[in-house]
Amino acid sequence: MTKKRKILIVDDELSVRNSLREWFLEDGFDVATAEDGESALREMHGAGPFDVFVIDLKMPGMDGITLQKRVQEADKDAAIIILTAFASVDTAVEALKLGAFDYITKPVDPDDLSNAVRNALRQRELSEENIRLRDKVREMVLPSPIIGESSKMRGVMGLIDAVAETDATVVIRGESGTGKELIARAIHARSPRRFFPIVAVNCGSIPETLLQSELFGHEKGAFTGAQYRRKGKIELANGGTLFLDEIGDITPQMQIDLLRVLESKRFTRLGGTQEVTSDFRLVCATNQDLEKLVEEGSFREDLYYRVNVFTIDVPPLRERAEDIPLLARFFVEKYARSMSKPVKAISPAAESVLAEYEWPGNVRELENAIERALVIGCGELLEPGDLPLRVERRAEERAGRPSRSSLASLEERHIQRVLEECGGNITRAASALGIDRGTLYNKLKRYGIERPA
Repeated sequence: MTKKRKILIVDDELSVRNSLREWFLEDGFDVATAEDGESALREMHGAGPFDVFVIDLKMPGMDGITLQKRVQEADKDAAIIILTAFASVDTAVEALKLGAFDYITKPVDPDDLSNAVRNALRQRELSEENIRLRDKVREMVLPSPIIGESSKMRGVMGLIDAVAETDATVVIRGESGTGKELIARAIHARSPRRFFPIVAVNCGSIPETLLQSELFGHEKGAFTGAQYRRKGKIELANGGTLFLDEIGDITPQMQIDLLRVLESKRFTRLGGTQEVTSDFRLVCATNQDLEKLVEEGSFREDLYYRVNVFTIDVPPLRERAEDIPLLARFFVEKYARSMSKPVKAISPAAESVLAEYEWPGNVRELENAIERALVIGCGELLEPGDLPLRVERRAEERAGRPSRSSLASLEERHIQRVLEECGGNITRAASALGIDRGTLYNKLKRYGIERPA
């Protein structure tokens, strides 16, 4: 049911107040009246907020202009319509300059006033919708959260905040899987360019010939198979951010082409003659030592200085081990929700395994391990046996414990846990394990597992 719009009519003439009140009640509005400015302010605080204010310009005590200012102090988006005698039109124009929506001359034509009120409401609704859309866009451009409370990650987040509002070129360094693209998206989301796209290109996975077309685009007929014009990533990033992942892998020729674009923000599509401009911010990422590449001559020194304006080093997961439980819980919640799994937490034993593993694949490996664990796990707690074999085995070896991660050992512990969760009920446990009762009885006998009392 549509919410009734509220109008406050402020006029020192009782006949005007009553007639306008009856008129707008018939139009379906919620109407309140006041005889002067002070009464209007009391109505605002008692019966407000109001969508529209109809205010007489000339009243004893507080005049209409003063009341308008007081109303706008309380509600800067208030829709205000001024009622005025013909002789006071100049003052009514002053009210418009101060932010009133419209003015109507007396004697009031109810139809003119109704149209003015409808137009004022329409403008207010558009303004409210615009605010909602801006909030929605802001939600849409927000990247995945950066999880971490370690001192090193707090340092990284401080650098993100420091550089985001600028247009400086950023190089993000770190091992594979540390979340360099997530950092790039966080920079973009906090920048003035956030309402324009961030366009990502993985330079290490695309051959040079295709990378040229990917970055610069091409015209129809530029090469075999080019059946239509195609905009490149640089052009698509106009107004936003261009994220070049693994920039250390681009060839010397591509380095020259990229340097030229960075200096002029101009380029030509492959097979074309017309110059194209693009206003973009560059954020790069690499897992290589760019300084060493410059020394070896495989990365141009001038391009290095052009892109290496601001550097963010993302620590590997093993150097921020205190963040592992936080990340693991975040991924458990994420995948439990998407898979509709009952898993709600991680057991202390599983957390210990996660903490003792070195995570050579960093956060990406941790996420994959948790996703795999939730595929296997069927209880409310994620257990060590649910984790990938290599994680548990290497964690145990690092902790100096004998490995218990043979397939038979994992099966034994998994069956025992499921049986406990099912209260010793063989039928339910067999169903949860996806086997029949006879197979389960054989496995219980084989492993010497006793049914819980």
